[in-house]
Amino acid sequence: MYKNLLSVGGLTLLSRGTGFLRDVLFAAAFGSGLIAEAYLVAFRLPNHFRTIFGEGAFSAAYVPCYAQVLESQGKEEAGRFCSQVAALLLTSQIVVLILAWIYMPTLVDWLAPGFRDDPEKFSLTVTLTRITFPYLLFITLVTLQSGTLNAHGRFVAAACTPILMNLTMIATFAIAMHFSNPGVVAALGITLSGVLQYLLTAGAAYRLGILESPTWPKLTKNVRHFLLTLGPAVIGSAGVQIALFADTIIASLLPGGIASITYADRLYQLPVGIIGIAAGTVLLPEMSRLRAAGKPEAALHAQNRTMALTIALSAPFCIAFLTIPDLIMRGVFLRGAFTSADAAASARVLAAYGLGLMAIVLIRSALASFQAEADTKTPMIVSLIAVASNVCLKLVLFEPLGAAGLATATAAGAWINLTLLFLLATRRGTMQPDRLLWKTVACVSAASLALALFARLAMEPVVAWSAGLPFLRNETALIGLSLAGALLYGAIVFAGLRFAGVSLKLRRR
Repeated sequence: MYKNLLSVGGLTLLSRGTGFLRDVLFAAAFGSGLIAEAYLVAFRLPNHFRTIFGEGAFSAAYVPCYAQVLESQGKEEAGRFCSQVAALLLTSQIVVLILAWIYMPTLVDWLAPGFRDDPEKFSLTVTLTRITFPYLLFITLVTLQSGTLNAHGRFVAAACTPILMNLTMIATFAIAMHFSNPGVVAALGITLSGVLQYLLTAGAAYRLGILESPTWPKLTKNVRHFLLTLGPAVIGSAGVQIALFADTIIASLLPGGIASITYADRLYQLPVGIIGIAAGTVLLPEMSRLRAAGKPEAALHAQNRTMALTIALSAPFCIAFLTIPDLIMRGVFLRGAFTSADAAASARVLAAYGLGLMAIVLIRSALASFQAEADTKTPMIVSLIAVASNVCLKLVLFEPLGAAGLATATAAGAWINLTLLFLLATRRGTMQPDRLLWKTVACVSAASLALALFARLAMEPVVAWSAGLPFLRNETALIGLSLAGALLYGAIVFAGLRFAGVSLKLRRR
């Protein structure tokens, strides 16, 4: 499993790296002006729906069901099940696309009400979102094929799809500024990336002999079980997206709010994607397979080791976001149309996100306790409770804290979500933290405290030294401080784990 985790994590790192370059180029070209905010909403809306219908709900329901059919009934029956589900998915997405095209002005008015006061921004947002929305259809099919490939132990193609998306968008950014309406060209790049991602995963599934062939679905026992599992998963994922929709709605009322949240989101999504989502992507099919094979202890062992590794890798990001957010935003984005004021606004949001980072990266591993047993109802209830708390906090905090208040509410909601999942899973016995996990937490806590002190004490001298450089001042300060902090943190964690006798290697079962 670690081999798959490192493979997915490495490709996700490459994905986030290309995404990083994409966002830097976008910030330099568009900053936080009219085209930037219209484009960012046009990019966010299909991604919100993708998470509801695709990666979130669909994967949670489909992967355990497919793994169960594959384990108990064989590859042929699993193929029939996949084809029937593909037909359902394709039909639903065509309906959603048609409705979205027709009612797009209303949809934008609901989700970005602050844009209505600026007719030019509103009209451009409607146009760009109509262009980007077909991306949703292609990416949901990619999600189906990715789940099938993952259940067969093939993770590379699915992990490469975001890389392909980023490269496509970078190419369109490069040529967009040569056109009279660069936002339209950039939006076309999103939909084109969806087509290319579909071709990538379809090709991988075809070579493996598991490419779906959509047929009219019959309500077989397997399909009925999938639909019963999917319903709560959709509601749960929709609940999370309600909180994100609230971010978009409220941020549209704040000058530059959407841009501030988006740029900070790009940075905090780096560890979430590389560590949290990669861990959950590999852990879910692994736990599903082990439980289907009657090996619950091995499933718990895999979960504990994955969570321990997740905590160890995520902690330094959390400390960096809390202690040096302004330097991070300046080092990454401060150039071109992106100003010092933009950096300061985004830094406040990034620090708020840092409060919830650890919870966010662990949620996917905690969810595997339920999803591996095809239980999507419990996570749904937990998600709705967390989202209700999240949205209430947003309404309370956005006025005094602005965009940072929205991020603070997101962090609080994540901790509520993780805490409830942890308590329910341990009570059921589907999560049993062992001594080595707690030892890892202790070692990471000590190293994190040392890293926080180092960042606070060293930042001013490093920034002062870099101010004398002829160019790349912020970038040099950020890289130097990050490398020194990484060495310090890594040395303390490694020494602590060795002293405590902790090994994160998976035992053969």
